[in-house]
Amino acid sequence: MEHLLEYVGSVHIYLGPYRGNPIALYMRRTNAGCQIGPKAYPWNGVVGTGETPNKAAADFEEKWKAKGLSADMYSGPSWEGGIKPENPAPPKPPPAPKPAVPTNASVPDGQSVKPPPSVPAADTSAPPAPALATQPTDESS
Repeated sequence: MEHLLEYVGSVHIYLGPYRGNPIALYMRRTNAGCQIGPKAYPWNGVVGTGETPNKAAADFEEKWKAKGLSADMYSGPSWEGGIKPENPAPPKPPPAPKPAVPTNASVPDGQSVKPPPSVPAADTSAPPAPALATQPTDESS
């Protein structure tokens, strides 16, 4: 049995100064994941696929923008039923490289290399904040 189609949103195409009819977007759930796309020709070639409806919606939006229409020729897609396109997370920056440890080839076997004595850094901390003075109490009544 073919999987049932589920309405998930729409896209509007502008034809010059006129707004065209909305193009419905349907989702088909399969064992492999979800597919989202319109059923109207010539737009039925744009199909977003993903493991979840949100990933399929993000894939559809990517492919729709690459279709060749300028941004002022369409509006949407407008999603229904709580679908929010889930774009992949940006790549994490690579970890900072560790400083290289110098190796001395002139050290005879069996002797350890001692690191040079470290020079204490100058105190760069700010001076301590002054303590607040206590206010005298008013004893006149």
